[in-house]
Amino acid sequence: MAHVERKSELRRRRTRRAKIRKLRAKLAQAKNPTEAEQIIAKIKRISPFWSPPEQSQSKPTAK
Repeated sequence: MAHVERKSELRRRRTRRAKIRKLRAKLAQAKNPTEAEQIIAKIKRISPFWSPPEQSQSKPTAK
């Protein structure tokens, strides 16, 4: 009966990924650092090993 557990696991993963996608979109739209920190805390509760992307200040040059 492991198949039923596998389906449950996959559903949990899909839900988690969708929630993290929504929170990352909110994080990109965050207006101030306090709001961003709250969103990051929510993401960390869902996925503890997630790390925020490093935002580089320089723009890549086009060839």
